[in-house]
Amino acid sequence: MGMLSVQGITKRFGGLTAVDAVSFEVHEGTIHAIIGPNGAGKSTAFNLLTGFEKPDAGTVSFEGATITGMRPHRIVRLGLVRTFQNTVLFDDMTVLENVLVGMHVRTRAGFIGSALALPRVRTEERLAAEEAHRLLRLVDLGEVADARAGDLPHGRRRLLEIARALGSRPRLMLLDEPAAGLNNAETAQLAETLRRVRDSGVTIVVVEHDMGLVMDVSDEIVVLNEGRKIAEGPPLLIQKDPAVIEAYLGEEAVDA
Repeated sequence: MGMLSVQGITKRFGGLTAVDAVSFEVHEGTIHAIIGPNGAGKSTAFNLLTGFEKPDAGTVSFEGATITGMRPHRIVRLGLVRTFQNTVLFDDMTVLENVLVGMHVRTRAGFIGSALALPRVRTEERLAAEEAHRLLRLVDLGEVADARAGDLPHGRRRLLEIARALGSRPRLMLLDEPAAGLNNAETAQLAETLRRVRDSGVTIVVVEHDMGLVMDVSDEIVVLNEGRKIAEGPPLLIQKDPAVIEAYLGEEAVDA
């Protein structure tokens, strides 16, 4: 069984089946992508994995424990964390402070201890700051730790959101459209960052439209179309799969 095991998840909205009996597994130490044309069910599947939606059928297991229907904050505490399509940062805080906010689920100091500046609290704060600086270096933001988050360009805001998510010390991180709005140079930097994060011990699942990024960084790819899984495998096989080619050609025809 993989680190993340998805078995037959289904989600209906009225008469629409957004995700239809989808199954796959994500193995530790990999980058796993979920792709598909617009309306394929990718975002709904992501919400089912992270507790933002409850499936009508099927199960989701993380490291052997069933998390189906579990509240998102409980899933985060288990070590599974996500980002969102739109970056939501604390713009008036520094880059470092944004990462420290992401670490709050792992810190133990309460309000009274912080107010009194107890020795154990000071130690915890020092260690948290050291870890936050390490995470910023991991995503190539170490030199802007004291900058105002709202002053960062879009590509660096994406990297900061990843660093903040890493602050909760996840075992598995799910990224929703991390390359949205990035130029070629920023996308290349994102790819390098994802590989470094993976190599640091964090398994990654990414929903993404940028096929160049997906084919560059992914170990395995799941392809959805109209809510169903139509293909699964390594990038080279996915690129040649007739069902995948037909699905994307169909989208291009509609867009045209």
